[in-house]
Amino acid sequence: MQPFVTCLWFDAEAEEAARFYTQLFPGSKLGAVTPYAADSPGGKKAGDVMTVEFEINGQKFLGLNGGPMFRFTEAISVQVVCKDQAEIDRYWDAIVGNGGEEGPCGWCKDRWGLSWQITPEQLPKLLRPDNPARARAATDAFMGMKKLDIAAIEAAAQAAA
Repeated sequence: MQPFVTCLWFDAEAEEAARFYTQLFPGSKLGAVTPYAADSPGGKKAGDVMTVEFEINGQKFLGLNGGPMFRFTEAISVQVVCKDQAEIDRYWDAIVGNGGEEGPCGWCKDRWGLSWQITPEQLPKLLRPDNPARARAATDAFMGMKKLDIAAIEAAAQAAA
């Protein structure tokens, strides 16, 4: 059993979001959908979806339809580490293209307001402190981007190395 489950609070779209996420990420699955009971607080009707369990790459999540009083902020995000540019393009385009919005430095938001970091697996190596010039050049390169471009970041890092 996994000791932590990330709970994501939605107004009323938890099932829709969970279906989108599990279709987007390979190896994901939708779990139990639990309805509200009669006379639930917050004006929820019997049968409305209260929670939906789902799993993305082995990480368990619980989507909760709790109402509009809490919204996502950039203070929390889900980082997707990508093996190549095609994977970055796929996730970025799916999230932004499905009603989301671009942000700086590889960050974007989905249409429910959850922040995602779509990053290349090479980035930590380029940012290591053993070569400050390379790290600075890579940082300067990605700081000016929205969707990250691996080739451009690597070229900047290589030129400074």
